[in-house]
Amino acid sequence: MANIKDLKKRIKSTKGTKKITSAMKLVSAAKLARAQGKILSLRPYSSELAETVKVVSTITKEYDHEFFKENTENNNAHVLVVSSDKGLCGGYNTQIVKVVKKFIKENPELNLKFHFIGKKVKELIAESVNVGETFVYEKLEPTHDEVRDIAEKLSQDFSSGEVGKVYVAYNMFYSAMNCEAVLKQALPFSLPKAETKEIKESFPFDFKYAPSAEKILDTMVPEVYINTIYTATLDALASEHGMRMVAMDNASSNCSDMIKKLTLKMNKLRQAAITTELIEVVSGAESLKG
Repeated sequence: MANIKDLKKRIKSTKGTKKITSAMKLVSAAKLARAQGKILSLRPYSSELAETVKVVSTITKEYDHEFFKENTENNNAHVLVVSSDKGLCGGYNTQIVKVVKKFIKENPELNLKFHFIGKKVKELIAESVNVGETFVYEKLEPTHDEVRDIAEKLSQDFSSGEVGKVYVAYNMFYSAMNCEAVLKQALPFSLPKAETKEIKESFPFDFKYAPSAEKILDTMVPEVYINTIYTATLDALASEHGMRMVAMDNASSNCSDMIKKLTLKMNKLRQAAITTELIEVVSGAESLKG
């Protein structure tokens, strides 16, 4: 059974831990505000850009781009996994691992090569998958140029025919307390026939383009792909900060609860010790009377 001295040490240690987790929570909250602002401001642009390319490429006659070409005979694929370099962020990394393992199980015909941004998921699955490159940012947050370089490295293998598909796995940000691990196809671009038909019915006419539809699409199509990867990295970053903030908040609350329990236990032991001393004093006084 712990004595009062041991309990004091545990309380002091827990208070120190609480200071650390509270500080980490504040740091994550500040980083989240910046990351959340970036991803929420980028999404409207990304959505409109992708929608524009869908419409123009569908109604432009005889337009073709290498990013639209599907090679059903090529089972090689790249998977870019975006995770964190540090832990203490709840289930942020483990839920990506679950999605990746599920995808591997459901697609046994694919010869997958995994590339990583962040090392935590790599550490968890490296022994069971084919590991490719690990990309590192110059600073903590990715720049558009850095992500462009990563995206172009993966698309070069697609363009050369080395791989038939490119996927990206990451946590999609919804709020500080809600993010979802997703694994989606980045290349080739695919549009369901039903959606293609709907677009053609919605736009039974053609537009006038300057310089030309082909030149515009040749510029915009690669940009949509790069923007898909960039959006994924910003989603992942905001999700990481959000989940770390929540995890540190929970840790701080647990520390507070532990401090209360230990303090109550220490006070009970102290009270019992005082009561024992009083009984001994009273008993001694009574024995002297007798």
